[in-house]
Amino acid sequence: MLDVGKWPIFALCSPEELKLIRQACVFGSAGNEVLYATENDEVFVLGTNCSGCLGTGDVQNTIEPRRIDSLCGKKITCLSYGSGPHVVVATAEGEVYTWGHNAYSQLGNGTTNHGLIPCHVSTNLVNKKVVEVACGSHHSLVLTSDGEVYAWGYNNSGQVGSGSTANQPIPRRVTSCLQNKIATNIACGQMCSMAVVESGEVYVWGYNGNGQLGLGSSGNQPTPCRIAALQGIRVQRVTCGYAHTLVLTDEGQLYAWGANSYGQLGTGNKSNQSYPIPVPVEKDRIIEIAACHSAHTSAAKTQSGHVYMWGQCRGQSVTLPHLTHFSCTDDVFACFATPAVTWRLLSVDPDDHLTVAQSLKKEFDNPDTADLKFLVDGKYIYVHKVLLKIRCEHFRSVLNNNEDEIIEMGEFSYPVYRAFLEYLYTDSISLSPEDAIGLLDLATFYRENRLKKLCQETIKQGICEENAIALLSAAVKYEAQDLEEFCFRFCINHLTVVTQTSGFAEMDHDLLKNFISKASRVGAFKN
Repeated sequence: MLDVGKWPIFALCSPEELKLIRQACVFGSAGNEVLYATENDEVFVLGTNCSGCLGTGDVQNTIEPRRIDSLCGKKITCLSYGSGPHVVVATAEGEVYTWGHNAYSQLGNGTTNHGLIPCHVSTNLVNKKVVEVACGSHHSLVLTSDGEVYAWGYNNSGQVGSGSTANQPIPRRVTSCLQNKIATNIACGQMCSMAVVESGEVYVWGYNGNGQLGLGSSGNQPTPCRIAALQGIRVQRVTCGYAHTLVLTDEGQLYAWGANSYGQLGTGNKSNQSYPIPVPVEKDRIIEIAACHSAHTSAAKTQSGHVYMWGQCRGQSVTLPHLTHFSCTDDVFACFATPAVTWRLLSVDPDDHLTVAQSLKKEFDNPDTADLKFLVDGKYIYVHKVLLKIRCEHFRSVLNNNEDEIIEMGEFSYPVYRAFLEYLYTDSISLSPEDAIGLLDLATFYRENRLKKLCQETIKQGICEENAIALLSAAVKYEAQDLEEFCFRFCINHLTVVTQTSGFAEMDHDLLKNFISKASRVGAFKN
């Protein structure tokens, strides 16, 4: 379980109070302010209260937790903070609340008066559900459920994307090149903004003095501009440090650019980079990247659970990704970032209370409560008939009026069938990319479309030049269109190596014809 006690500010909380915390965000120039929510969705704050950023209605420091009544019961889903400081949160209902420093209208309420209590921001956001928020030093971004990006606040370098350098006092939709794009992720550096769109392209705007926009120059950009250097690379997520940028591709690769005076790009030197360059983390697939605009620290987590950090780490410059003993990227910022802040809203799982979903997960393969067991490859898997019938149409018919206590299964291997049954309890899969192909076969056979999607995502994580053709063939066989397109793009991006593998030499004749035809249409052979 994530230990919030690693952040020094929580030393002010009693052990009883710490047990109740379910969400938390630490911010401030010295990591000296915190907002947290309890298991009952009560919201409390603690700390120095600079510019009223605790939202208590005054600017008095507090070493004891103070309750914020206006946010209690709102179910906060995301939170970001500006180093001004100001705070922006979104609730489960998609509403936006802001408070704190407001000299540049970063609260979006049309004024420059500091906000001492959380204020609901509704102008231009009526009937919009906000699903993500991001803050720069004095500007704010939000992303709506329909993929629109809105911005407001300080705009001296074009960071609100309006095409001018006039401050923006209320939320305005960022249009220009984003007009017809569906954004999936947003991020802010100190004075720049970024968005990933559905196609995997990255659009950037704002201050660029350190090359943090990745455009190959250091000139500011007042409207969103696509990063041309990432052409052909599908980006999954972007995150920003103080003046540097990290992106994670859907192939699990990491690219970085921008300021590098502390080695925060992870390139082995301290030279700034104005265009994306790959970061040499271990060959294992990266599944998470971390940075925040108030620090020069970077972190990443791999599929095997390894956590790396680099950049400014306790005052030292770490210029290459360094393997830590941590189990999550959050601990990097608690123990090594300056200041010791959180890079995202923390979610803390309780020890003493299980949700319905957690209880079901715990009962999977439990012989003490099960009323049915599957015999697969000589091994038993213990399950509950009623749950299988509720969760799967196949079992609804197979188990109806079936009094058997043991069902023997020979069509699929033990790891595959166990993963399938566990999925019915957890709605997730835990399986190697290689075994996930067998689970994809099962999902297709049982017509489990959501499971089929999860299998495709897992299989993607194991792709390499040697197996790309085999995975492409499997995708075609099981009519997994998303996986097929992913494998095809991977083959095109690594065409020289892929065409020299045994898999390509042994490729099915019809599949080879279709591959060559499609590759020709996308210009793979133009040179």
